[in-house]
Parts: sequence; C-alpha cells; structure tokens
Amino acid sequence: MSVVVETFGFFVAAVGLLMLGVTLANSYWRVSTVHGNVITTNTVFENLWYSCATDSLGVYNCWEFPSMLALSGYIQACRALMITAILLGFLGLFLGLVGLRCTKVWDTALSRKAKLAATAGALYILTGICGMVAISWYAANVTRDFFDPFFRGTKYELGPALYLGWSASLLCLLGGACLCSRCRGARDPDPAASARLPYKASQPATRSAGPAARLPAASEEDGDSSFGKYGKNAYV
Repeated sequence: MSVVVETFGFFVAAVGLLMLGVTLANSYWRVSTVHGNVITTNTVFENLWYSCATDSLGVYNCWEFPSMLALSGYIQACRALMITAILLGFLGLFLGLVGLRCTKVWDTALSRKAKLAATAGALYILTGICGMVAISWYAANVTRDFFDPFFRGTKYELGPALYLGWSASLLCLLGGACLCSRCRGARDPDPAASARLPYKASQPATRSAGPAARLPAASEEDGDSSFGKYGKNAYV
C-alpha cells in the first residue's frame, strides 16, 4: 500500500508543479473590473511581468513593466516566491523520481530511497507553501484596492490564474505529504538473517537416557564394593 501512496503523491505533486508553471506564465492574474462603470471601452489584465489592454473589437496590446525597482514591493516578492517554488519543485521532481520504490534509476538501498523520497516530499511542501504565500499575498492586495473607497487608480478583480495557482499549491502540499509518509518503516533487509537456516535444537535420545541408565549400575557397583569391604560377620 505504501508503494501506491508514494506513487500517487509523486504524480499529484508533479501535476501541481506543472500547474504552477502555467500559473506563472498566465496573463490573467488580475482583470480590471466593470463594477461601477457605465461604459466599458477596454479591459486591462496583468500578471507579474507585463500588462495588457484590449478594446471592444478584441485587439489588445501588451507592454512589459519598464523597471523592476519601480514596481510595488509585493509584486517583487511574489516574483521571487514563484521562481523559488518552481526551482524547488524541479529539484523535488528529480529526487522523487530517484527515490520511488518502483523505479530503478540508481541501484540504491531501500533506506536510501526512502530518505530521497522524504526529501522530495519536503521540497514539494516548500513549493506549495511558496506558491500559496505568493498568490495569497497578490490576491490580498487586489482585494484591498478594490474595497478601498479612496483608491483613485484602476480597480481590479481576481483573475483565473490565481485560482489555478491555489489549486496547484494544494496539489503540491498533498503530494509532498504522501511522499513524506514514505520515510517511516523503511529498513533494509538483513542479509545475514536471511542467510541463516532455521533449525530446532534436539538432543539424541541415547545421550539423554545415558546418565539415567548408568545411575542404577553405579549404585549396584557401590553396593557390591561396600559389601566386599565388610565381611559376612559384619551383618550378623
């Protein structure tokens, strides 16, 4: 059953990592809202790297953010967290592929494979945490500006990329937990114990019965010798 659990965890975490990569490249992290606008001529949508605008005819134009240092602090932090999550996820993918019990990538011992699988699970958990923090932080700033009545800039709503990122982070956390459960109860088989042949100690019946059979003979000889020491007159 543990093989099924760790294989399930590996593939779930791999799917979560793939979804995180799609989330990072998705353009719809936040979308301009139509709430409170009578006439809407264009729609603006952004992610961590660039901003795009589209008109009613479907023609859109995108431009990258001109300066990284001019960006808000939370956007820079979200960039760093998402890139860290992707790198940790790829490292966990490699270690998990080697540490799976059903793979023969390296001829390693069972306990060493268990440690590699547990390390991959920990990396996937860190991947899920980094992705969850980045996406939740970004969503918190979007909702704060949306409900702020004194905010004069463009108000945005949560884009579909955030929901995809939340799902991906949860999958990474679930897969990492399944891989971490692999480290318990994994021990290498003892070759010396398997080489021993089971046997049952028994004593031969003749040897066990020998001392008891010689006891009467010894007593008779002692009697005869004592009878020989004293003459017949000693018993009169």
